[in-house]
Amino acid sequence: MCPRRRVESGRNRAMSPILEVDGLMKSFVKKRNVFGLPAERTHAVKDVSFTLEKGRTRAIVGESGAGKSTVGRMVLRLAVPDEGSIRLFGDSILEMSAAQARKLRRRATMIFQDPFNSLDPRMLIGESVAEPLVLHTSLDRGGRERKVAELLERVGLRKDQIEKYPHEFSGGQLQRIAIARALATEPELIVCDEPVAALDVSIQAQVLNLLQDLQSERQISYVFISHDLALVKMFAHDVTVMRRGEIVESGPTEQIFDDPRETYTKELLSAMPVMNPRRRASRSKTVVTPSS
Repeated sequence: MCPRRRVESGRNRAMSPILEVDGLMKSFVKKRNVFGLPAERTHAVKDVSFTLEKGRTRAIVGESGAGKSTVGRMVLRLAVPDEGSIRLFGDSILEMSAAQARKLRRRATMIFQDPFNSLDPRMLIGESVAEPLVLHTSLDRGGRERKVAELLERVGLRKDQIEKYPHEFSGGQLQRIAIARALATEPELIVCDEPVAALDVSIQAQVLNLLQDLQSERQISYVFISHDLALVKMFAHDVTVMRRGEIVESGPTEQIFDDPRETYTKELLSAMPVMNPRRRASRSKTVVTPSS
């Protein structure tokens, strides 16, 4: 089973962005090494800017260490940039108070890569999915139980599985549970950090198709962080390519895949698995070798 190809629609292009990221900078200080040498500052993100419109998906791609996940965490203020601005739903999240930031969690949330670590092993599945409802809504116990049952059914699980623990589920089922938890407060934005990387290929397709269906139904916007270009091509409307903390290239998915401008993007595409080896050979001829 393959993920469905994204059907492009121009109706959202006229809308104002719900997310505006401008000039993000983030560095980390490495601890002193065993020889007592001074600590070094590593720049994880350098001058990153992009926008995201309602009901669309922007993929952020690149090799490990490119800064993709750091950007995703900053979008939700799970990490604070050294410089730059982030406007979400028209408001600057970096100027919000702690209380305002907590309220934001109802409208914007995150799905993490590892479903085994994103859920508390000591909590029943029903309790985990209900936790955002406890924190961000006024639903009573009965209302929360009904909502959790609806969410689990929506992601393809049975409501009688509410009383089970995470270890009783497969990886694909756990990621569906994580999605149900993320959907609990009916968010408008979800940051997906490698959400299917730990899953089998057939399960990846099921999860991505579910995310597409939910986007169609609710006009959810996604920031989709991934190193898998084949999935990105099927799933995203727009792509931002990162390398060593910086944006290399950014644009509509069709443009990035069909007419990449930058050498690094061409190299990434040439390494993408293809079904026909002849296509790989012809595609690799378009890659420009960097000059020494």
